[in-house]
Amino acid sequence: MHIIHRLWYNRESFHPLHPLPPAALGISYLFAGAVFLRNKLYDVGISDQHKLPCPVISVGNLAVGGTGKTPTVILIAGMLRDLGMRPAVLSRGYGGSAEESVNIVSDGKRVFMHPFAAGDEPVLMARALPGIPVLTGASRFDTGSYAISNLSANVLILDDGFQHRGLHRNVNIVLLDTNRPFGNGYMLPRGPLRETAKALERADAVIRMGIPEKHAGTTEPIPFPGPIFNGYHHPRDVVQAGSGVAYPAPALRDRKICAFTGIGVPESFKSTLLGLHAHIQSFIPFPDHYRYKEHDLDDIRKTALRSSADFIITTEKDAIKLSEYKHFCDNLLVLRTEIRIAEGACTLMQWIKARI
Repeated sequence: MHIIHRLWYNRESFHPLHPLPPAALGISYLFAGAVFLRNKLYDVGISDQHKLPCPVISVGNLAVGGTGKTPTVILIAGMLRDLGMRPAVLSRGYGGSAEESVNIVSDGKRVFMHPFAAGDEPVLMARALPGIPVLTGASRFDTGSYAISNLSANVLILDDGFQHRGLHRNVNIVLLDTNRPFGNGYMLPRGPLRETAKALERADAVIRMGIPEKHAGTTEPIPFPGPIFNGYHHPRDVVQAGSGVAYPAPALRDRKICAFTGIGVPESFKSTLLGLHAHIQSFIPFPDHYRYKEHDLDDIRKTALRSSADFIITTEKDAIKLSEYKHFCDNLLVLRTEIRIAEGACTLMQWIKARI
């Protein structure tokens, strides 16, 4: 992952004659061509876009990595539920081993699947959204049809659905990181982009992530004429993984911690901890969707001991994959966060309601 980060954001770290950047750039051009052709087939109607008999809301982004899609889906789904609607969440189930066309992670009453089968993010959403079904599968049309016919859903939310053009949607929301909304400007693998900024023409709204102040500026202008909301991660609380006992997030102030995580942008977790004035004695990043093994946890314990940390802490997304390691969880803290909209969540929901 270190070399990928260098490739994407630190071009000067490579020798001018190093073969990796030009090789990656050549593949990027091929990838860009394939994406252009695929989009053109949808734009001119050659590739079919299916429509379901209820509103569909997509939450996605342009780049790989974490911009807060999953907690934003949780926010929107919870608000729709509280308004008396019957939402269901549809996910690709990235990182999960389940191969059925329709996998019921949760029927809204019970979580049926393990993170390694469903993917860590679908299970995280299922646990965070009581009363709301969560399904995975390669075709959102298939999972959406099942949710409508068998789980009484009357509004569907696509987690990471912007590039899933085979399904018509009523609302397209794109999340962009405020510091690097378009990465280094290159598409995969030379950069982190799955699509270029031009794809924003398909979006209905943008949520610019990382701005806790309503009138905060951005380091890079976003070429988008529609509504732009400002979102940020808010630390909700800290939970002891073993007992489930919760404490206010400010309880981390001045605590010496060893932190680890396997999320798309581990620096965001580190920044949140620093914002809580925790003393980070050691910080251990793992690849996104990483499946932890016993030796990893042993290494984390040793690192915490060597660095004189009082606590070991991770994210909620990481913690759901560690429940089988009871002894480790007895000494593990979990920071739970939520997405907040600077303009107010009600403002975002009013905008969504007007479009569905």
